[in-house]
Amino acid sequence: MSTLVDTNLLTRAAQPQHAMHQTAVDAVSMLRRNGEPLYLVPQNFYEFWVVCTRPVAQNGLGMPPPMVQAEIARLKSLFKVILDDTPAIFPEWEKLVIEHQVTGKSAHDARLVAAMRVHGVEQLLTFNESDFRRYQGITVLTPHDVVEPRVPS
Repeated sequence: MSTLVDTNLLTRAAQPQHAMHQTAVDAVSMLRRNGEPLYLVPQNFYEFWVVCTRPVAQNGLGMPPPMVQAEIARLKSLFKVILDDTPAIFPEWEKLVIEHQVTGKSAHDARLVAAMRVHGVEQLLTFNESDFRRYQGITVLTPHDVVEPRVPS
């Protein structure tokens, strides 16, 4: 099943000291080993740049631009397919934000879902499961679901 990787996994993978680092890395590695097609969209890189270059005091990583540039080059080598922004994404996004009455920064999440729908990507790997549960037609996976699958009762 094709999977879009949310930016929060990319930022955690770029922080070796973070408590969620290994889980992020392990989840992506496990999906890759299982032959799952993993995708990014340009928005992942915009969000990644913003979070990485924002000062730590403002909930960022405080990385200098050359370091972020190197990390983006690494991501582009790891994720061979970056799905294009297409004109079809905007009307899909608009439909989602109106239908779900999305407010504030959650509109960024709706754009990821719009890109998934336009490109036929079925699931999203994210640490923020609750941010995406409102959207029908996609499967939301957490890294913990991948690394430590739940046993049915």
